[in-house]
Amino acid sequence: MDKNIKEKHKVKPIKLSSNRVWRTYLGGKLLDEWQGLDQASDQHFPEEWIMSITSARNTGREHLVNEGLGMVSNESDLSLKELITSSPQDMLGKKHVEKVGPHTGVLVKIIDSSERLAVQVHPDRKMAKELFQSDYGKTECWHILGGREIDGEPPYVYLGFKPGITKEKWREIFEEQNIDEMLACMHKIYVKPGETYLLEGGIPHAIGSGCFLVEIQEPTDLTIRTERTSPSGFQIADNMCHQGIGFDKMFECFRYEGYTREETLKKWKVKPELIEKDPFHSETEVIGYNTTPYFRMTMVEVRTEVELKTEGIFTGLYVLSGKATIDTDQGKESLEKADQFFIPANIGTYKLTQNGDEPLKVLRLFGPKIS
Repeated sequence: MDKNIKEKHKVKPIKLSSNRVWRTYLGGKLLDEWQGLDQASDQHFPEEWIMSITSARNTGREHLVNEGLGMVSNESDLSLKELITSSPQDMLGKKHVEKVGPHTGVLVKIIDSSERLAVQVHPDRKMAKELFQSDYGKTECWHILGGREIDGEPPYVYLGFKPGITKEKWREIFEEQNIDEMLACMHKIYVKPGETYLLEGGIPHAIGSGCFLVEIQEPTDLTIRTERTSPSGFQIADNMCHQGIGFDKMFECFRYEGYTREETLKKWKVKPELIEKDPFHSETEVIGYNTTPYFRMTMVEVRTEVELKTEGIFTGLYVLSGKATIDTDQGKESLEKADQFFIPANIGTYKLTQNGDEPLKVLRLFGPKIS
């Protein structure tokens, strides 16, 4: 990598290109509209990956080695992963690298589903290490941004086993591919904008049709699927079901403790917390380190301007609405709805100045807790 390019990027916010990723399920029309694309439609690119240095695991698309990686805007051959690898302490922060290593430790997605996703689970860290030799599992969190009715049904999710589900029963249902019974083993929850849910590794789940949400998660694409065919009829390859570990071992990734609906909501529905407010801006913690040590996300609303600090640790920004400039010692850059930025730890302080017709809403995205 050219030394000048590396030096330039470690002292300024890094704008990343749109990063749509192929999935087995259909969706993306709302995401197309969100991003201002013409001829919005539901296809197999229903996710936008943000601040990603994680590659997608898609059977049949292994030749697309950069699929899922965030690329620097206006420099299509330069990935965020390359920048971080070239200068991890400048990009991520000394404390982060000492605790986590030369990796962000986090991945964020915008998801728009026009059909229910296949019933699935992700390994926790223990099982990820044992079965996939990965330091990361895939605990994740959903924050509902909006959605749409599909066939007259509002957005919903499936979350967690009901009491009484055993490994033997779950495997039997899988082998029969009795999807109605599979779904009946979990709690169906209708979701509304502003709600947040934590999904710990090992907890079965499925995002339903009509959901438009942001997902913040550990940085892997390890997804165990128990449906052999998607609701729209897409045949899911065996490897996309068991992720290479085989059908016997994949059932070890599930946690079989069951909860009532009330217990499930109490355990995994997260309440937002207002952490700062003045006449110029407010910041609300959507999910914090008091809930999980793996990631943190806040929402900043800017009416005029706000000064933000990196505290020596990288952050990400994703614009939900409005227009603004982002100011640093190196100059100004504009941002608007659907833009994503990586903020290097080296920057220190930056300012967001609202200059659109509506308040600026920005998600601030943080990696794992380091102290």
